[in-house]
Amino acid sequence: MSKPVKDRKSRPVNLDLQTISFPITAIVSILHRVSGVITLVGVGILLWLLSISLSSPAGFIQAADIVDSFLVKFVMWGILTALAYHIVLGIRHLMMDLGHFEELESGASSAKVAIAVTAVFSVLAGVMVW
Repeated sequence: MSKPVKDRKSRPVNLDLQTISFPITAIVSILHRVSGVITLVGVGILLWLLSISLSSPAGFIQAADIVDSFLVKFVMWGILTALAYHIVLGIRHLMMDLGHFEELESGASSAKVAIAVTAVFSVLAGVMVW
């Protein structure tokens, strides 16, 4: 015999994203995926700049001129920050695969530490870019 199907219309539905409270672990997990996409796009940009700079001496000057603008420096800083975040959270995930930080409290604490470490790397990236 089959089980009776519950009426799906009687279930509460909350589609207002402003009222949903995500835990810190969910937020860092979602941002880890976003940083991976940003890093992928950033690698394409960096490879394009590398290709221009290695094409000829004039290409090197052209690439240097491109990187000299404020907007491009800001984009480079964003790419480096996303890369740092992705690496730090990747290490956190590796640690979780080894059995660490799997409890609710330690997982939240490690997420906060990962954000703090990324903030330090982001400042260092800003110093390097400018």
